[in-house]
Amino acid sequence: MTATTAENRTHSRARTGGPEDGPKILEHVLGWTLVVVLAMFVTQAGLM
Repeated sequence: MTATTAENRTHSRARTGGPEDGPKILEHVLGWTLVVVLAMFVTQAGLM
């Protein structure tokens, strides 16, 4: 195996369907918003 072949193998990734190079801050904000909304739902439903 040549160095070029090894390099090509390490750079290939499995596609998961998520955003490739989207804005990371938006992803974090939406994730934490989901966590807060879920926590509010759990406390309002009396599950905690």
